[in-house]
Amino acid sequence: MKQHRLAAAVALVGLVLAGCDSQTSVKLETPAQKASYGIGLNMGKSLAQEGMDDLDSDAVAQGIEDAIGKKEQRLKDEELIEAFAFLQKRAEERMVAMNEESAKAGKTFLEENAKREGVTTTASGLQYEVLKKAEGAQPKATDVVTVHYEGKLTDGSVFDSSVERGSPIDLPVNGVIPGWVEGLQLMHVGEKYKLFIPSELAYGEQSPSPAIPANSVLVFELELLSIKDAAQDPEAAAEQQ
Repeated sequence: MKQHRLAAAVALVGLVLAGCDSQTSVKLETPAQKASYGIGLNMGKSLAQEGMDDLDSDAVAQGIEDAIGKKEQRLKDEELIEAFAFLQKRAEERMVAMNEESAKAGKTFLEENAKREGVTTTASGLQYEVLKKAEGAQPKATDVVTVHYEGKLTDGSVFDSSVERGSPIDLPVNGVIPGWVEGLQLMHVGEKYKLFIPSELAYGEQSPSPAIPANSVLVFELELLSIKDAAQDPEAAAEQQ
């Protein structure tokens, strides 16, 4: 039970600190105060992402106060374990529902997008649109390529962009998500494509970061700048893998 208490205390402190609003007279002046707020903010965000954003902040504060004051706990360990299990189950159920909704929305998006003029759908389900044509060489799976890209969700929110960073990247063709592996080998150097990647050709049911929910269709504007053989530049290939 000691581990459960520690995990719960850490998480609850995070919730309390993350839940502070402009009406709360919390001082954020000293390094310790600022670090405490940062810990709480990160943990609060983590709890929200896990579907635990409806916890009772008053009860959280009472628990912390009782613990710091070394008062007798108001609930038995068995009750706490049962409550934690309930919240965990509910969070998992919410996550499943969200993932199913995301998958459904992605399917609808791709079905409608496939009807647009200029969009081609491959046998794998990858969709692409040629934004700029060129006659350069085409990369092989064993090549390392230099690209510029911007990745978005279907709602237009940007989750990654070499364009914003102002620096193209080198990467091995066979070392990226399947949608990119296929898309890159369709392109010629100098071309710019818009890729619409089904979740099963991206990250599937996994969420690689908070910015990319599970079952997300990914939309990339991808420009192929150059190709260099991976065998001639093993160090660059190794770094990207």
